[in-house]
Amino acid sequence: GSEAAGEQGQEEEAEDRLKEHMDNLLDKSAKTRQVALQSLHLAFSSKTLSEFLLERRLMLTDSLEKCLKKGKGEEQALAGTVLTLLCLQMGSGPEGEEVFRSLKPLLISVLTDSTASPSARQSCATALGMCCYIAAADLE
Repeated sequence: GSEAAGEQGQEEEAEDRLKEHMDNLLDKSAKTRQVALQSLHLAFSSKTLSEFLLERRLMLTDSLEKCLKKGKGEEQALAGTVLTLLCLQMGSGPEGEEVFRSLKPLLISVLTDSTASPSARQSCATALGMCCYIAAADLE
């Protein structure tokens, strides 16, 4: 019993840290946002969190949109990577499609912006390709 309780406590602690990172995506400081994006990148690539993310996908999508719009270079590149991982976590169902559909125009915008950093453009190209492969319902 105590082992299961300890595991549940760790799970709740990890979820609280994830919520904090998601909140930090809206911070005024670019450095704070970048650290939050790096932490989310690590979390999304090391554990299946689809249940946790399902109810938070809209908030997270909005936050990533702000990072892609207002951020520069490194922040945009990290946001593209986190978006790709979010799409992977959501899968090919309607939730993944919704995330992709809402951010697709912005990904294309960063990708085609000649003033954006090469790393940001590359990350957005990867996100566009991966999310399209995973979640696009429209075959075109």
